[in-house]
Amino acid sequence: MSSRLLIIGCGDVGLRVLRALAGRWRVFALTSTPARAAELRSAGAVPLLGNLDEPATLGRLASVADRVLHLAPPARDGESDVRTRQLLAALARRPPHALVYVSTTGVYGDCGGVLVDETRALNPATDRARRRVDAEMQLRAFGRRHGTQVSLLRVPGIYARDREGGHPRERLARGTPVLRREDDVFTNHIHADDLARACVLALLRGLPQRAVNVCDDSELLMGDYFDLAADLAGLPRPERITRTEAAERMSAMQLSFWSESRRLVNARLKRELRLKLLYPTPREGL
Repeated sequence: MSSRLLIIGCGDVGLRVLRALAGRWRVFALTSTPARAAELRSAGAVPLLGNLDEPATLGRLASVADRVLHLAPPARDGESDVRTRQLLAALARRPPHALVYVSTTGVYGDCGGVLVDETRALNPATDRARRRVDAEMQLRAFGRRHGTQVSLLRVPGIYARDREGGHPRERLARGTPVLRREDDVFTNHIHADDLARACVLALLRGLPQRAVNVCDDSELLMGDYFDLAADLAGLPRPERITRTEAAERMSAMQLSFWSESRRLVNARLKRELRLKLLYPTPREGL
């Protein structure tokens, strides 16, 4: 099936989507950085210059594609996603057939380590997650209003050996500690290539206004994930510390990732999008 796709925020995952499509679709990519135009062209996309923070630069977006992949993060402050609002205002002039948004599993908040599917009530605990909830609400309303098939992909930690910052080895080499087992939290993962494939499948098979957890099959405590990575990389396992020690030694951002624990259910990913994971656990992916 041929299609015209517009990628908003064509970074690492967007480039993997381009590789997964292998030239089968005509792809446009929005960038706010003119210097990236050559890179995007060589990857197979037609670069469009524009900035989600400058609505006057978005006028062309409504007419270029019938499918949209929204990978751009919200701004760094506030509880609402103004960038998504401005993107949707531009797209509303000629709404696309399908729109896929890559959100975060942080919208669920802390779940105490229980199994979590997409029917769970959202409970964001940080402004970062509240901005994502706001974006999801805007997108669902847009889909209902304009008849656009909107898919919300809720994504945990993205990793890959060839992704910048996407392998734990840098953190392990720095000697960053992890929580002791009795204080630890469950963490969830998806390989960047599997996420890219999920994005393509959602553009084709996503159900209207539907959320999908995009994660692998693993159920790992965070410390066990880093132990596994250390063993595979031939590095020392990280130091284990108590939660009290962590509060004294770690940054607020690091602590925020240790304040939420959940085990994601990926049944919709497999049943509705029919994704067969290339990397069902981090052991294969790392």
